[in-house]
Amino acid sequence: MRVSERYKNILGWFETNMPVAESELQFLNSFQCLIAVMLSAQCTDKRVNMVTPALFEAFPTPEALAQATSDEVFEYIKSVSYPRSKAEHLVAMAKRLVEVYDGIVPDNIDDLQTLQGVGRKTANVVCAVIWNQPTMAVDTHIFRVSERLGLTTNSKNPLQTEKALVQYIPADIIPKAHHWLLLHGRYVCQARKPQCERCGLKEFCRFFHKK
Repeated sequence: MRVSERYKNILGWFETNMPVAESELQFLNSFQCLIAVMLSAQCTDKRVNMVTPALFEAFPTPEALAQATSDEVFEYIKSVSYPRSKAEHLVAMAKRLVEVYDGIVPDNIDDLQTLQGVGRKTANVVCAVIWNQPTMAVDTHIFRVSERLGLTTNSKNPLQTEKALVQYIPADIIPKAHHWLLLHGRYVCQARKPQCERCGLKEFCRFFHKK
């Protein structure tokens, strides 16, 4: 099967069977989205959603968070992974947001990555989710699923996977495709025990046919 044909079949299946695909993180605006995505690094969305309501209430604006100490923020997020470093990053991020960007979350990858604790993956997620830009954030789920399905071949790192995916996926559906692949990896094509028998994509899946 040619690569372009594989993409067409897989994207078509998702469009038919998962027409609505959205982030499972809960937030109300771009600032809250940025915080939630930062907290979700190496942590489940479910856990993040448990801590953010109180965190957002305590620090509703960049200005409020910028005036907080990392110890104060830590108390709200101590149940997520790496809470100490994330608390420091959140405060530093908010300070730069206020000082450099007038408290407005940047709408491009380059500026977002100047914020402490914001890497390429986080910036890509924010741009795709908030502004519907054709940016593909590659996490462990997407990296794994892309290789198993055959959308990528022997990718060495997330950036290679990202470049391959945006080359073949139409720009207007890249934000949705990110959630397709992520949710498929989270609930079906799991790392230790992929649910191949109930997977609707096995007809097109390189991993399944090699088993």
